[in-house]
Formats: sequence, structure tokens, C-alpha cells
Amino acid sequence: MWHDLLVALALLLVIEGVWPFLNPDGLRRALRLMVEQDDRSLRGAGLVSMVVGIVLLYVVN
Repeated sequence: MWHDLLVALALLLVIEGVWPFLNPDGLRRALRLMVEQDDRSLRGAGLVSMVVGIVLLYVVN
């Protein structure tokens, strides 16, 4: 189980690093826009992201 968790964490770090590596200016603009969003919008986006991730895990497994 720990091995799978560490593999998932490593893949997360690789995927998260792609955007700033390829388009650092775009990431800065996106982060500025995120700072301007209210808490409700950010929580909604986080919830959608978690649900999509859970559904994807279910489909893959």
C-alpha cells in the first residue's frame, strides 16, 4: 500500500510540474485569477476536482 501511495504522489508531482515548466507566465496569470475568486468558488472547484478523481479511480479500477 505504501508503495502505491508513493507512486501516486510521485505522479502527482510530475503532473503538477508540467504547467509551470511549459508555461510559467500562464501559471502566474491563473494564480492571480484564483486569488480574486471567493472561497465558495474555490471550494466548488475543489469539490468537482475530488469527485472527478474519485470517479476516475472507480473507472480505472
